[in-house]
Amino acid sequence: MLSELKIGEMMTRDVISVLPEAKLSAAQEIMEEYGIRHLPVVEHGKLVGIVSKGDIREARPSDATTLSVWEVNYLWDTLKVKEVMTTKALTVSPEQPLVEALRIMVAHKFSSLPVVTDGALVGIITETDIFNKLITLIEGEATPA
Repeated sequence: MLSELKIGEMMTRDVISVLPEAKLSAAQEIMEEYGIRHLPVVEHGKLVGIVSKGDIREARPSDATTLSVWEVNYLWDTLKVKEVMTTKALTVSPEQPLVEALRIMVAHKFSSLPVVTDGALVGIITETDIFNKLITLIEGEATPA
């Protein structure tokens, strides 16, 4: 039954993550390469934050700047993930009911949540994970007996 689903049953386990010292431009490239919008930030196996495409977009220099293109590129290349990431990321555990993740995501307008166990990143739950599970469940109900 849908109300009994646990986060661990539908989260993505092979999480792409980044170090806090990584260049922000590298994080952007990773997101583009893998078609993802959020990167958990991990240090020594523990989740220390999360960076989103929106965080990166806000960190980019404005087109209205008086800096030269070389100055803009130099500054952009010096920014690190730790300078723009959200450090107090809301998280869930794999054992929690899915509905708890849904409530957090809706209340905060998040499209993903890191999944942790004892501070260690073990997965990520995204809107896409949830939609895929719903599609599977709905299609299963529509199958004739």
